[in-house]
Amino acid sequence: MTPELPVFEHAHIERDARGVYTLTIVDAKSLNILGTPVLEGLTRALHWIADQTDARTLVLRGGGDKAFVAGADIHEMHTLDATSAPVFITRVRALCDVVRDLPVPTIARIPGYCLGAGLELAAACDIRLATTDAVFGMPEVRVGLPSVVQAALLPALIGQGATNWLLLTGENIDAAQARAWHLVEFLCEPGQLDALVERSVAAIVASGPRAVRSQKSLLRYWQQADLEAGMDRSVEHFADAFSDDEPQRYMAPFTRRRS
Repeated sequence: MTPELPVFEHAHIERDARGVYTLTIVDAKSLNILGTPVLEGLTRALHWIADQTDARTLVLRGGGDKAFVAGADIHEMHTLDATSAPVFITRVRALCDVVRDLPVPTIARIPGYCLGAGLELAAACDIRLATTDAVFGMPEVRVGLPSVVQAALLPALIGQGATNWLLLTGENIDAAQARAWHLVEFLCEPGQLDALVERSVAAIVASGPRAVRSQKSLLRYWQQADLEAGMDRSVEHFADAFSDDEPQRYMAPFTRRRS
């Protein structure tokens, strides 16, 4: 039986018949600002989704189309001190970590602003899709802070030079520059974002569910392992794919057409 969808503070979960989950940030101001209650609610919701065996993919989005996430709560950060600051930033890291560790593909749906902790959250996703009017940036140095935690993912995504420029200047870039730097995979006009997201979602759910989870696990491992270890682990995953009949079932239409 399909489990009932729970209610989490600041996180609205939807699920369709294909096992596509959508997590929408709610009640986080108009630009989906990440303060402590929002961070904690989203993290709890994502841990729940991670445990759902029917999940095929997750679409992560903000409420409305003004922003994906425009950053962490500057009013809360203004009150931090050397004791409370590590607690706050660890909550940001925990949210991004659960996104990275989710066993199914994660898609960031990005309209409008994607700044600071929002860009870190997007970087933790597997696929980033945005509108042509989206704005990206890491403005922390402008408010007297370094960019930290999942900002460490950016050099592998966009290169060291682009990362240096973003983090050291605190300047924003437009969607065209984000695409040129490979920060986002595809762009579309405003109003077409849901259709763009569905293209990726449909391709994922058309594939073998065990194979997709295995591929996600390998992609995560390859980010940390050397080349030889990555290839060794790949052989193990390939062999494990044949522990049930999923490869035969998904290959059957192709072999029937050939014969």
